[in-house]
Amino acid sequence: MRELKDLSPDYVTLTYGAGGSARERTIEIAGRLQRETGLTTVSHLTCIAHTRAEISAILLRLEALGIRHIVALRGDAPKDAALRPVEERDFAHAVDLVRHLRERGGLRTAVAAYPEKHPESPSPEEDLRRFAEKVAAGGDWAVTQLFFDARDYFAFVRRAREAGVKVPIVPGIMPVTGYPQLKRFVGLCGARIPPELDERLSAIQHDSQAVVAFGVDWAVRQCRALLDGGAPGIHFYTLNRSHSTAEILSRLRRP
Repeated sequence: MRELKDLSPDYVTLTYGAGGSARERTIEIAGRLQRETGLTTVSHLTCIAHTRAEISAILLRLEALGIRHIVALRGDAPKDAALRPVEERDFAHAVDLVRHLRERGGLRTAVAAYPEKHPESPSPEEDLRRFAEKVAAGGDWAVTQLFFDARDYFAFVRRAREAGVKVPIVPGIMPVTGYPQLKRFVGLCGARIPPELDERLSAIQHDSQAVVAFGVDWAVRQCRALLDGGAPGIHFYTLNRSHSTAEILSRLRRP
């Protein structure tokens, strides 16, 4: 993170460990990032496994640490605990958390967007309706799930604007650093790998340096297309490996 500070990001995000000691470490690290680096820290917060009282207590702790920005997410069901039935949960969906944050006040809230729809959504239309609902409930801005074709982002933004969504929608870019890892991620989030990207990576997958280099090249092409097309910025998924992101930014900032 100290190295990333030299890249002058507008903010950094921190994913959320929802259970037990992982949650405690998440809150501690968020405070350290804010305090030791001076970077605006945006803390992810998932709600599916929490009660209203637990969420309120977590927010109090984050605010005491200087955190004023939240990415409001439903989150995945914990693997080591049973969930209450949907009708008994305080927060069945991300929109419930967004409403809670707006009612509470004092925080800026980001919500998730899915250019290729959430993998659990029955249709792109239903997914867009859910997204618009989150924004209407109090989302100040949105950040997208990873994707690999700028056209998917622009098509989603156009549909969102037609649905009345006016907040900034920041595209999320994940530089490819490994072929098996890429396959695993897209399997989880439902993103599409363009045929050109898949073919090139498949051919070089056993050469880790070649994969990283091509991943940077692809991401630079994506980012240039996004910024030239009017995207309000780029959110990089660094996955705690910032070398590729630093190289991408260096290329983008060259005259």
